[in-house]
Amino acid sequence: MSGMIKVTKGLDIQLVGEADRHIITISPDAYAAKPTDFIGVSPKVLVQEGEHVKVGTPLFLDKYREQIIITAPVSGTVKEIRRGAKRLLKEIIIEPGKTVEYIDFGKADPNTLTREKVLEKMLKSGVWPVIRQRPFSVIARPDEDPKAIFISAFDTSPLAPDYNFIVNGQSDAFQAGIDALRKLTTGKVHLNISDDPGTSTVYLGAKGVLVTRFSGPHPVGNISTQVSRLDPINKGDVIWYLRPQEVLTIGRLFLTGTYDATKVYSLTGSMVKKPAYYKTLAGAAILKMIVGNIEEGNPRYISGNVLTGTKIERGGFAGFYDSQITVIPEGDYFEFFGWAMPGLDKFSFYKQFFSWLQPRKRYKLDTNLHGGERAFVMTGQYEKVFPFDIYPMQLIKAILVEDIELMENLGIYEIDSEDFALIEFIDTSKIEIQTLVRDGLELIRKETT
Repeated sequence: MSGMIKVTKGLDIQLVGEADRHIITISPDAYAAKPTDFIGVSPKVLVQEGEHVKVGTPLFLDKYREQIIITAPVSGTVKEIRRGAKRLLKEIIIEPGKTVEYIDFGKADPNTLTREKVLEKMLKSGVWPVIRQRPFSVIARPDEDPKAIFISAFDTSPLAPDYNFIVNGQSDAFQAGIDALRKLTTGKVHLNISDDPGTSTVYLGAKGVLVTRFSGPHPVGNISTQVSRLDPINKGDVIWYLRPQEVLTIGRLFLTGTYDATKVYSLTGSMVKKPAYYKTLAGAAILKMIVGNIEEGNPRYISGNVLTGTKIERGGFAGFYDSQITVIPEGDYFEFFGWAMPGLDKFSFYKQFFSWLQPRKRYKLDTNLHGGERAFVMTGQYEKVFPFDIYPMQLIKAILVEDIELMENLGIYEIDSEDFALIEFIDTSKIEIQTLVRDGLELIRKETT
């Protein structure tokens, strides 16, 4: 273990609706692979509606990197290939069969394999997309040698799932995943854990990784925050990253020879009657989690957390990289002179309301912006929740004017859109800053790749 790193800047948002620590196993009626989950992928469909698929059957590939394949997480029938405007591929929906059929990719000990053999097995099985790279947060390029691989074993976003709880009892799969990752880089494999005294023995017993403890407020659990402290990204650098459940997916491939897409999701939020953990497969429909389990009202369903998650419908599907489903009220109301009230039940970073006198209070927040978009002004507040050696206001302005050189000089390679979620949350201008940052990253990606 390399030691402890303390991050002081950030903000913890305490919400009502944390998941109880018990796991409910469910078998949804449908699963979906969503190309929109993968930044930079131009999908080419490989199946047809009505076609029978096994677990591991290729569903679509990236037209520009044909070795990148997304495979079926479940066996059954392709029920629908759903498209949106301009025939944009949105979802390939699979209805599971009565029996589970797997494609056998062969068991193997990654310690005995070459890098090429590890890559081949992960690419063919569809497990490879669990690894992403920075900059740009795209699926990792298998032909590159990253300078390091980072596993963030904890999450500090609001109502985040407890990975210590999720991975318990899965030491063999976790270690096999790490062994495979070690074959993919000549650099170090970092396992970053929280300072929680209840850290899982799965992490503490892992071999072949550099373990570092982190403490502090959100976004200390973000990959960018950890990388900035351990091995900062400069222009031309590449690092790969993933979460604990993705390491387990890799490990199970080598232990069993099959693509086992088993995943645990935490169902959280103030509108959930009984928040809990649900064991199913990646891309599961959320309906069986929420039927009879949501309070009356107008709910917002989110795949992910309230800061960075994606809005989905009641009959929608969990995102490929998400381990959390959040349900909160829609903010579809107007509050007359709301700013003039004491606001004991309202969270305010600026201490506008008296709720700041209750630092441990948990809040029932909704999606209301409490105002419209306003002039973009400098407040000096962004830096209080932004734990990077970067000027966030200046970087955002460089993105607005699409000055690539200035963006690079201001450190855009070190961050991702999720790192600006807190800035967007406290921003008095009500501007969609995460979208701006993603647009800036995409501009550079398309210009340089």
